[in-house]
Amino acid sequence: MTNSTGYDGMWLPIADDPRVQGNPQGELATYREYLRNYRLTMRLKCDGLTPEQLAARSVPPSNLSLLGLIRHLARVEHAWFTWFLQGQWDQPRLYKTADEPDLDFTGAVGTQECVDDAFAAWERQIASAEQWLDALGEDRLGEELRFPKDEDDKASIRDVLVHMVEEYARHAGHADLLRECIDGRTGQ
Repeated sequence: MTNSTGYDGMWLPIADDPRVQGNPQGELATYREYLRNYRLTMRLKCDGLTPEQLAARSVPPSNLSLLGLIRHLARVEHAWFTWFLQGQWDQPRLYKTADEPDLDFTGAVGTQECVDDAFAAWERQIASAEQWLDALGEDRLGEELRFPKDEDDKASIRDVLVHMVEEYARHAGHADLLRECIDGRTGQ
């Protein structure tokens, strides 16, 4: 397949790109801008596809799909922002059970219902994370939090935010390849 966007190989005209390339002031603003841009990148990579295309697996035996990535990112947002940073350990896990630890990927099926559920869950988790970040002072970035089951296992808020940027960056790379296999679109 060839890229037929007409934008010199770019995903969309630069003027229409919703991502910002600003000059954020401060460490927290920088993390938030990167997270916002990677979240938008994932949305762009899924834009315009049918449920079947979103659920299309990469190469056997992998269960990787764009829809699985969205479900996975909802799960990751929930785990880090709700469980760890907000300490809401009693909340049920998203897209993971004791019997099915990879439910985020294995449960990604090509139905509109599954797509709607995945994107709604992801958007809810992002909104919750953004609300929490809105109240976070930059002076708290070095604050260390502990996992309840292991007092020696801890991470700072800064560590979690950097990890979230890394998580999205890695999966945006996966999304690039998945989308190119589906319809040949590349770029941005």
